[in-house]
Amino acid sequence: MDEFLSNLPIFREAIGTTFYIVGISVVLGGLLGLLLGLVLYATRPGNLLSNRPVFIVVNILVNIVRPIPFVIFLLALQPVMLATIGTTIGADAVTFGLTLGAAFAVSRIIEQTLIAVDPGVIEAARAAGARPLSILFTVVLPEALGPVILGYTFIFVAVVDMSAQAGLVGGGGLGDFAVTYGSQRYNWTVVYITVATIIVIVQAGQFLGNFLARRALRR
Repeated sequence: MDEFLSNLPIFREAIGTTFYIVGISVVLGGLLGLLLGLVLYATRPGNLLSNRPVFIVVNILVNIVRPIPFVIFLLALQPVMLATIGTTIGADAVTFGLTLGAAFAVSRIIEQTLIAVDPGVIEAARAAGARPLSILFTVVLPEALGPVILGYTFIFVAVVDMSAQAGLVGGGGLGDFAVTYGSQRYNWTVVYITVATIIVIVQAGQFLGNFLARRALRR
């Protein structure tokens, strides 16, 4: 415990780094994933903006990227990181990789959630003369808001989990702190406190997501 207290400033910095990585990744990845998910849903054959070539290209891209393990995905992205953000190490590199990884995961969640919307609601909007884009943003998305929020909650938990691997590219964060000051020094107190901190962050995010989803479903 004494050693943990001596590293308390570093621990606080690790928490800040984790929130930095997770916050940016969830927001930017969530927005990009929402866009991709809407494209997947709307361009499906027979749907609002049916476009088979676009759907096939985006669908194949998501299917290729989504199953790749995060560590391998980070390694594969290194040339892209160098060309765009100028580095392959540090919190920015991890954030870049997590943002893209989260985007492809979110896109599939959004697509599958919107597919579950009652077709009768969409047909009623069509019969009322609503345009496809108007139906998409004023009918389909609001109808699916509760499940969409739960999907984003799942992504938040997954991103927190993946951010723990930030130490592999010198990204810092709680995972790196647990390895550097915990397991490598056989200081299990540090490891357990770090694990407990991650659990608290995840539970807080899960609680907030569940609360917002319930509010959305009661509309």
